[in-house]
Amino acid sequence: MPYDVTLELDCRDMPCPMPVIELARHLADVAVGELLGVVAHDPAADVPAWCRMKAQEFVGADAAADGAPRYVVRRLT
Repeated sequence: MPYDVTLELDCRDMPCPMPVIELARHLADVAVGELLGVVAHDPAADVPAWCRMKAQEFVGADAAADGAPRYVVRRLT
């Protein structure tokens, strides 16, 4: 079942580390407790590791409407 994200970032064509840089840039665009999705094809985009380093919650992974991998983060701070 897909997650209900507040904001979805389209990073499909971005190589690592750009998806996590975009995630960092847009984290403040959602309120604390809300979900942000990062759609990225590059398997090196290590969103779970970024979440551990930045004290945010990696909720899980699902797929965007077109089937592309999507990583879901809950803003904690």
